[in-house]
Formats: sequence, C-alpha cells, structure tokens
Amino acid sequence: MTFFPTLDLVELLFSSLPAHGHTYPLLPLAIAARAQGHHVTYAIAESFHPVLTALGFDVVAAGPEMMAAFAEAAGRPLDAGPIKPHELGEDELHQVASRAFTEIMPRGFARDLKPILAETKPDLVVYEVANPGAAIAAKAVGVPALAHGFGRAGFAGDDDDDSLRDWGKGLVAIAAEHGVSLDADRIFEFGDPYVDIYPSSIQHPDHRDTENRVPLRPVPFAEPGELPEWVTEHREPLIYLTLGTAFGQAEVLRTAIAGLAATGARVLVAAGPTVDIAALGEVPPSVTVESWVPQADLLPHLDLIVHHGGSGTTLGALGAGVPQLFLPQGADQFINADAVVGAGAGKKLLAGEITGESVSTAAKALLSDSATAAAVRALAEEIAAMPTPDEVAKRLPEFAG
Repeated sequence: MTFFPTLDLVELLFSSLPAHGHTYPLLPLAIAARAQGHHVTYAIAESFHPVLTALGFDVVAAGPEMMAAFAEAAGRPLDAGPIKPHELGEDELHQVASRAFTEIMPRGFARDLKPILAETKPDLVVYEVANPGAAIAAKAVGVPALAHGFGRAGFAGDDDDDSLRDWGKGLVAIAAEHGVSLDADRIFEFGDPYVDIYPSSIQHPDHRDTENRVPLRPVPFAEPGELPEWVTEHREPLIYLTLGTAFGQAEVLRTAIAGLAATGARVLVAAGPTVDIAALGEVPPSVTVESWVPQADLLPHLDLIVHHGGSGTTLGALGAGVPQLFLPQGADQFINADAVVGAGAGKKLLAGEITGESVSTAAKALLSDSATAAAVRALAEEIAAMPTPDEVAKRLPEFAG
C-alpha cells in the first residue's frame, strides 16, 4: 500500500490596503490556499468585503478606507469627494501620500489587527508589502508573517530616490507604540520572507535572488464580466487603453484615443471609475469605450496595451506577452515603465510628450517591431517558468508557526 503525505493545513490571515492594485495581486495565492484546504480570513476595509466574500473568504474589518485616509492626510472633509492625484501639486501630492501610507493607514491597520490576531491566533499572516501596519501587528502579537509584493520592490526605497526611502521613517514610531522595534533603513519587508511576483530579470537589483525571496508567478485577477463579442473575432490589431482605477484623466484619454484611432487598429477603452464616459465626447467608429472591462480575460486577445503603468496591468500584460506603451501618471508607474522599457518590451511617453501624433507613432512602432516582440516573448516565458500560486500555497505551512 502506498501512503501519500497529508498537507499540513494552517490558519491564514491575509491583509492588504483597500485598493484594486494592492489587493488583487494577493488573491491568486489566497484562492489557491483556500482550494488546498487552508482556512483563509481576509482583513481589509469594508469596501472590499463583497468581492472577498464572493470568493468564499471569511472577512474582518481592519484599517481605514483609502479615500478616508487620503482625505485625512490632506486635511479635507470626506464628503468633499475623492482626491484626484493630478489635481495636486507635486510637493503636496508627496506630502499627502507620505502621510497616508506611512502614518494613517499603517496606524489604523496595526490598531485594528493587533486585537484580532491576539484573539484568533492564526498560524501565518500574509500581508501586502505596502501594508506595514499588518506586519507591525503580527510582530506585536508574535505571529509569523510573510510579505507579499504587488510590484517592483524598489517602490519602497529605491536607492536612487531619497524621497521614497524617507517614507519609512514614520513607521518606526508606530511600531514603537506596539512594542515593536524596526530598523528605519530596512522597512521594505521587515526581514520577513518576501513573495515576489516581479520577474527577476527586471526586478530591483537589491531584491533579486535574495535569501528571503519566494518567487510567485503573477496571475491577473478580475471580477467576472463579459467581453464585447467582437473582441474574440477582431481582424485588425486590437489595442486596449486604460489609466486604471485611480489615475484616470479625461484629457489624457481623449488625446490617446485620437492617436490610437489613427493607427487603423480596433481600440477598446476602459474609462475607469474616475472618468465619466460622457467627458470623452464622440469617439471614432473604431473605438469602443466602456466604464470597466474584465481585464484579466481581455489580455490574451490584445496586440498592444496603452496604460498608466500600474503594477497589476504591467505584470498582466507581461505574462500575456503583450507589448506596452506607458503613459505614467504617478505612484510606482514610472518605475514599472522604466523596468519594461529598459528590457526592450515597451515604450513610454511622459506628461509633456503625450500628443495624438506621439501616441500614434509609438503604437505603430510597437505593433511592428520584431526586437520588441522578441523581448516581450522572453519576459512572458520567464513569467511562465515562475512557480504557480498552487505551488507556493503548498509551501505556506513551512512559514507558519
């Protein structure tokens, strides 16, 4: 008789900031862990509870909503509406984002999660790397923790960007409030094992092949939805245009639409939650505009993607083997654009360079360049060789207490 080892089942608590770009990258691993029999609880603000309960996770409320954190950081009333990054000056945006990410959100998550962890005593906390409050709470209670990346590691302290490195200093005081000692110069993953979904070849040099790195294939996640019927039947090249869920600007989208329509391709636009479709005006017949599309399902059908450079979109396109034209607007988008462009798999246009003509020229070049196609293919093959969520989920018990 042959005996097969039984997988040790563990109690897991996942936690991320309440934003699509911070939560969706963790879901493939959480889904795989649940499918293997591990019990998964997800700690996050209530706005993300519906999508998580639909996936079968238990949920607990923790941390502030992103909109509320930014409103508090800017000293604005919450009912004044969402803060739009492009409406703030560079210095003001940096100050608001710094306070939101290194004071308000980590303090809120540490405060809310500490008693939850003390009561439930999970075997392992898996925290999104931009949610250090969850890491602080885990360390305060003595629960083992695993950091989970959402993009290129350098976003949290690139050696070439003093402003980013300085963001971590406020975390030391918050940790001290909970009896946790942190090194101000090492605030990326706090020494915990780091689940890295970024391809090693374009990862930040300081975070490639490190001892605590746990590679994980980036798998796009999207809520269920229907693609337009013509997407799977198109004869012309298909270009997808999006500026994501937080950085949408009608003016940029209008300019890009005009340029992409001039290429002769079919164009599908996701306006996103921050742009009213009516603000885009009448579009050419070759262009279809939707408020939202199931991006994970769309990616395999694309010939080119034109986007802001969010990590989820960047990695999804890399895995699907799609060349990329970046129109970065803020956050880690410039870092992603530089990584992909540096590998020869895309192009970028900065704010002052975005015109209908420049977008059209760059798009045509990306659709036809064989060197770009080879670079895109190489990165897709690298991602395909990374461990799957199922494979990494089987390793979770080794990180648990």
